[in-house]
Amino acid sequence: MTPAAILESALYVADLDAAEAFYGDVLGLERIAKVDGRHVFFRCGPGILLLFQPDATMVPPAPEARLPVPPHGARGQGHLCFSASADEIDRWKAHLLASGIAVEADFEWPQGGRSIYFRDPSGNSLEFAEPRIWGIA
Repeated sequence: MTPAAILESALYVADLDAAEAFYGDVLGLERIAKVDGRHVFFRCGPGILLLFQPDATMVPPAPEARLPVPPHGARGQGHLCFSASADEIDRWKAHLLASGIAVEADFEWPQGGRSIYFRDPSGNSLEFAEPRIWGIA
């Protein structure tokens, strides 16, 4: 058996309010859930982006918890790449720069396809890339 796709991806953020504003207002993702001090979740195409405050996810659930999700989490900066066409990458770059967000790198991969890299308010490395960097049409 092989998994069909990645359903959700998680990043860990220092400031949930700043992350919510960045991912909702700057990137335009639809917020679908929020628990103050713990997490904010966004829809991104067919997948879900989970943003967690890392200290809160390390707390084990109460024995009577309705959803006994085990403790999990990470520290430090993570990485996430959003899929975009070449034209969309140009528009995203202009939008990010107009929003005061630095683009750290903009290049063509040797096997074809372009990527741009930037950071969220917690320092997570984010990327917009053409799917063909991974041989996906």
